[in-house]
Amino acid sequence: MSGSIGNPRTWTARQAAGIGAAAVVIVLALGWVGWSATCPCDFTPGSHLFGSVNDEPVSDWTFANQVTLCQIQIRTGLLPHAINLNCFANTEGNLYLSCSSCDGKRWSGIAAADGWARLRLDGTVYPVNLTRILDPAELDMAWGARLDKLHSLAEPANPPAPLGSPRPDGWWTFRVVSRAG
Repeated sequence: MSGSIGNPRTWTARQAAGIGAAAVVIVLALGWVGWSATCPCDFTPGSHLFGSVNDEPVSDWTFANQVTLCQIQIRTGLLPHAINLNCFANTEGNLYLSCSSCDGKRWSGIAAADGWARLRLDGTVYPVNLTRILDPAELDMAWGARLDKLHSLAEPANPPAPLGSPRPDGWWTFRVVSRAG
């Protein structure tokens, strides 16, 4: 019986660096999935919106008025960017997103220029296009729809302005329209 002990495997610097790089990639990927699965949350943006995707066109968005906040994801280059926003439908079923003091925010400039987005409501993701509204009459109508929704919720995410209050300066609105997935 031979008492030889096998030689332990020795790692070259290149192999060790490759294993280390693979470990870093795995940790980053798991971190991104965890972050995307839990955010956007409060004031922390998220990335990819997970959920079942509804590719069917939506023409009546009034069900959105039962959801406290919606989440949108826009394209920003390498990683998507997702945030929480107030969304609300008017009585005709048109959906809008609102943003206060929106000028200069990164997401709003990209959304106004590109329009591509994904919207998540109660875990369902909808492919949509966003269009910034500039017409004062439509802005005022959307502001009224926002106030109606916020006053109808038992616990709105943001304290609503009083019903009938004028639309503040710097308040942006985007019209949301379904698009093919």
